Amino acid sequence: MTARPRTLVVRLDSAGDVLLAGPAVRAAAHGSARTALLSGPLGEQAARLLPGVDEVLVHDAPWVGLRPPPVRQEDTAALVETVAAGRFDRALVLASYHQSPLPAALLLKLAGVPWVAADSEHYPGALLDRRHRRAPDRHEAEAALDLARAAGFRLPPGDDGALRTLPPPDTTHLTGSAPYVVVHPGAAVPARAWSPERAARAVAALNAAGHRVVVTGAPAEKELTADVAGSYGLDLGGRTGFRELAGVLAGARAVVVGNTGPSHLAAAVGTPVVCLFAPVVPAGRWAPFGVPHVLLGRADAPCAGTRARTCPVPGHPCLDSVTDEELLAAVAEFAPGGSA
Repeated sequence: MTARPRTLVVRLDSAGDVLLAGPAVRAAAHGSARTALLSGPLGEQAARLLPGVDEVLVHDAPWVGLRPPPVRQEDTAALVETVAAGRFDRALVLASYHQSPLPAALLLKLAGVPWVAADSEHYPGALLDRRHRRAPDRHEAEAALDLARAAGFRLPPGDDGALRTLPPPDTTHLTGSAPYVVVHPGAAVPARAWSPERAARAVAALNAAGHRVVVTGAPAEKELTADVAGSYGLDLGGRTGFRELAGVLAGARAVVVGNTGPSHLAAAVGTPVVCLFAPVVPAGRWAPFGVPHVLLGRADAPCAGTRARTCPVPGHPCLDSVTDEELLAAVAEFAPGGSA
């Protein structure tokens, strides 16, 4: 590349997916005059936390998400008009290994973006100017950065390629100043989280081992966090937006969480993760990236590789069979001797 382009990075999925795109976004920003990120509604707040992003565009795409909207001509036309107004020279379409980037690429071409790159297993016709092939079993963060490199972008000097956010706020007014461990019991996909009863027992066990426990969750999870925290944890359910959650996670000694957005947010603020990893998706692609972490769960459970959203096996054995002893040993790697 000679002149620095105006670049659009597309990542239309959830907050965790957007955070995993962060290293690729920083590479694009380092080589661009201006960098915008096109995200879905669920990824917007994460997009606004990424270093290197000058502008966030939002589109609820009907080809992604757990509850996609209907296809509407007026929504598509509005997106094409918005992208066209950005006068982008280049675009990177980031998608998970099981998704197609081609619907997004088609709309970018209709918007007049002259050069589009993406990983694609399917013949793209005239939709892609750089058809890249991701390496087998590549972690999602590494695969996105590989695509950025193939498009001619490089990380700035001294950037180690880890996940990162803008500096999170100080949240000691929420957590208090004493050391603590976070338990985040919820997940958008229920199969990737402990049952509420198992999570509550974990909070009690952590408390008994001398850890001060902070329980976090979205506003819709306030009943869940109250039940899980009980009398053993500080319940912050519904009291943090995404940016404030980043601050709470940044202040923790460790975060106990399923394979969900806050796992990647913890990694992005540099906090060790004890990840309850259900094998419905491969850990090699979705494990916490770039921070010390321990994976807990039964990788050989019958649900392995099914991409199930609700556990198909009675008793949720892949996660609920994790013992208190396993949990406490994992947390002790990052918070030895308790935190109280």
